[in-house]
Amino acid sequence: FYGRGHDVVSLVGGATGRVGDPSGRSTDRNAMASAVLLDIITRINGQLRQFFENGLRYYQNRNGATSSKGKWTQVDNYDWWKDVSMLEFLAKYGRHIRIQSMLSRDSVSNRLSSSEGLGFNEFTYQVLQAYDFYHLYKERGVTVQVGGNDQWGNITAGIDLINRVSSDSHKCPPMGLTVPLLTTASGEKFGKSAGNAVFIDPELNTAYDIYQFFYNTPDADVSRFLKIFTLLPLDDIESIVEKHLKTPHLRAAQKLLAAEVTELLHGPGSGKESGIISDIIFGDTDVLKTSSADSM
Repeated sequence: FYGRGHDVVSLVGGATGRVGDPSGRSTDRNAMASAVLLDIITRINGQLRQFFENGLRYYQNRNGATSSKGKWTQVDNYDWWKDVSMLEFLAKYGRHIRIQSMLSRDSVSNRLSSSEGLGFNEFTYQVLQAYDFYHLYKERGVTVQVGGNDQWGNITAGIDLINRVSSDSHKCPPMGLTVPLLTTASGEKFGKSAGNAVFIDPELNTAYDIYQFFYNTPDADVSRFLKIFTLLPLDDIESIVEKHLKTPHLRAAQKLLAAEVTELLHGPGSGKESGIISDIIFGDTDVLKTSSADSM
């Protein structure tokens, strides 16, 4: 969307982070100290800035400079929630929020039937996120909210609130777009708990780390990952995978995947440079024959 000229707003939950999202949880989230939360917000903002800046350069390198560059904006929902009182919110929006739909969400109903129960703070999380969508729709013209498929209930809660409150929703209807959580061919999820997380923060994972992570992608996943994580044309992907399957020991598809994702996250040139370092370390390239120009 950003590369095609659409405006993008990245939302960080300085307010909702204080409450906690029950999605995917069987117990209450631990409360964070304000200093810890502020540090996390600062780091996430930096990660998003890097991702969109490098991502646009990656897009333009693969597709040419766009004639209409979209505007990217960062926002923190604490900036508008800090001035909203409970009485004011309930008086103005409470009658538009349906309890039936809130109770029907799996993340809520599962917790209500468990021995742990569900705190009022997490129960109201979907209300906060719904209002975020309404606020951005009204103030910044945001019509599409994008998130993982575990956020579907929160996103549709926002669509419902906008349709009930806004007089313009019939002219420019709000929409939600979700993506599946990433899994391997064997069905294993990616993440810290699974022990296979990879981070876009360069302080946690360098460009070389990213390259090596995707270089080690199994053959069963490489075609799907090329389609998910790169902007290469589908015909090119099918061609490289077909060639790869004839000589899988050369890992041509994995090298392409690793280079493309590294360039997306760390900028032009980082994929080629990481590939050269990898070849040198693992003996695929004679270091004496590799000039400094090769790594630029």
